[in-house]
Amino acid sequence: MSVHGIVIAAPLAALARAAEYRNRRGVVRLCAAGVIKRGKQMIRIVLAASAVALAITAVVAQSDPIAARKALMKANGDQAKIGNAMAKGEAPFDLAKVATIFATFGDAAAKAPALFPDDSKTGGDTAALPTIWENKADFNARLEKFGTDTKATQSAIKDLDTFKAAWGPFLKNNCGGCHETYRQKKS
Repeated sequence: MSVHGIVIAAPLAALARAAEYRNRRGVVRLCAAGVIKRGKQMIRIVLAASAVALAITAVVAQSDPIAARKALMKANGDQAKIGNAMAKGEAPFDLAKVATIFATFGDAAAKAPALFPDDSKTGGDTAALPTIWENKADFNARLEKFGTDTKATQSAIKDLDTFKAAWGPFLKNNCGGCHETYRQKKS
């Protein structure tokens, strides 16, 4: 939206990628707070806001690891549904979506070990079994294998046939194995 030569951008992400717009006085940008800033000061504001957002995310993850890991696993589940639909022929094969699926899985493999601290064994409606903490080395090794298999499987997928061949074994050997051992069964 443009008002008298000034572009108004509300989302921080859009603001971070905003191009420079010129009016009669020179280069002008609008920051998220609605204050017009010039030159490098705008970049500093965007970087500061991004740093604050990242810090808040880290604090929330540390203060409630159960909620953070549930969100991580929900994202994995959502991506697995997309993959299952492609494998079954219910959705068209899309290599870009496959990349997103495996990027989500890779992210989860990297973040998950930190989301199972000793003080998160109970509470928060967790489905994590105590065997995670009793056998932490095996649990972390499985997450590491998940990350390694994610990269290897993604690089092997070139088309629908290679996706179908890799998808089932990937889920069984990674997600299924870990959930059988370390996740409480839903009643």
